[in-house]
Amino acid sequence: MNSTHDIVFHALENFFIETPSWGYADTGTRFGKFHQPAAAIDMADKLADAGQVHRLTGCCPSVATHVLWDFPEPGKEAEIVALASKHGVRIGSINPNVFQDQEYKLGSVANPDPEIRARATKHMCDCIDLGKELHCRAVSLWFADGTNYPGQDSIRARKHRFEYALREAHNRLAADQILLVEYKPFEPAFYQTDIADWGMAYMMAKIAGPQAKVLVDTGHHYLSQNIEQIVAWLLDENMLGGFHFNDRRYADDDLTLGSIDPYQIFRIFHEIHFYAWERGGVYPRIEYMIDQSHNLKPKIEAMIQTVTTAQELYAKAALVDHEAMVKHQAEGRIIDAEMCLKKAFNTDVSASIGAWRTAHDLPVDPLAAHRDSGYEAAAAAERSQRRIDLGISSASSYA
Repeated sequence: MNSTHDIVFHALENFFIETPSWGYADTGTRFGKFHQPAAAIDMADKLADAGQVHRLTGCCPSVATHVLWDFPEPGKEAEIVALASKHGVRIGSINPNVFQDQEYKLGSVANPDPEIRARATKHMCDCIDLGKELHCRAVSLWFADGTNYPGQDSIRARKHRFEYALREAHNRLAADQILLVEYKPFEPAFYQTDIADWGMAYMMAKIAGPQAKVLVDTGHHYLSQNIEQIVAWLLDENMLGGFHFNDRRYADDDLTLGSIDPYQIFRIFHEIHFYAWERGGVYPRIEYMIDQSHNLKPKIEAMIQTVTTAQELYAKAALVDHEAMVKHQAEGRIIDAEMCLKKAFNTDVSASIGAWRTAHDLPVDPLAAHRDSGYEAAAAAERSQRRIDLGISSASSYA
C-alpha cells in the first residue's frame, strides 16, 4: 500500500476548486449587509482577489461568474478574459441570473406569463452562448421559482414549463458543455419550490438531455439529511455534475466549508474516492465550486480557509483503506468498517500537504502568507479611496 505522503500527493494533484466571483464582493442577508474596505468593487477586483487565492493555494485556477453581475456590458467579454489571464486564472462556470428582476416575482421559466418564461429561457441560452465564446464547460442553473401559497399556481403546469425550458437550454449546448441543475428545498419560495430536491433535479436533468447533470449544494438540504447517500446514488447513476461547497447550521446559511460539520464533508469526499477505487482509480469529472456568503469574515481569508479545509478533508478521505473496509462490510464487522473511516479522518495530514505545497513552490501556510503579503491592506486603501471617488457609500445598508 502507498504511504500517506504518496496518497495525499496524488489526491491533491487532481483536486481543483472553483472560487465564485460573488464571494469576493460585499454580501449580506435579507436584513442588510456589512461593508468591508477590501471587498471587491468590480470584476477587475474580483479577478485580482481570485488570482491571489490561486497563487497561494495552487488549486483554484477558475472563477465562477454570475452573468448579470459580472458581464453587465455586452462586448466586454474579451477584456474580462484578458483580466483573468493577467491574474493567473480563467473564467469557469457560467451562472445565469433569473431571480433578481422584478418580473420574476412569480417565477422565471415556470412563470405563468409566457413572455416572461421566454425571456428567462432566452437568457439561459444566451449564457450558454457566452460559455461557448469563453470556452467554459459548465453552465450552472439555480432557480428561485416556486410558490408561497396553496393554489397560487398549478404545480404540474410549472413542472411542464421547466421541462420545456431545460430542453431548450440543453439543445443550445456545445458538445463539450454541460448543464448543471441545482436544487433547493425552500427559500425564497416557502410553499413549494419547483426543483426542491435531488430527485427532482435528477428527473429534470434526465428530461433535459444527456449533457445535463445534478449540482449538489451542500447547504441546500433539510437538517440531518444524508448528503453522502445522495452523492453515492448520483455517482452510481453517472449524474453527479458538481458541487457548491458551503456549510450550514440551520438551513442555507452559506457558512465556510467544514466550520460546522467537517466529518460530513469528509464522508462526501469518501464516497467519491470509494467510487473511483471500485473503478480502478478512475475518477468521474466533477466540478468543485465554492458558494458562500462571507458577510462577516474577510473575503480572501475566508476563501483561503475554505480551500485549505477542502484540501485537508479530500486528502484525508483518500486515505481510507477500502480493501479492508469492504472485507469488514462483507463479514458484518460494523465497528471495524466504521473505524476505517474514523482512522482516516483522524489522521494528521498537515505535513504531507505542506510537502505538496513546497513541491509546487507554494507557501506551506497560505493564510499566513496572505496576511504577511500586505495584499488586504493595500486593497482596502485603494478600494476605499475608489469608493469615495465613485460616490459609493460604505455605511451599512439593506441587501
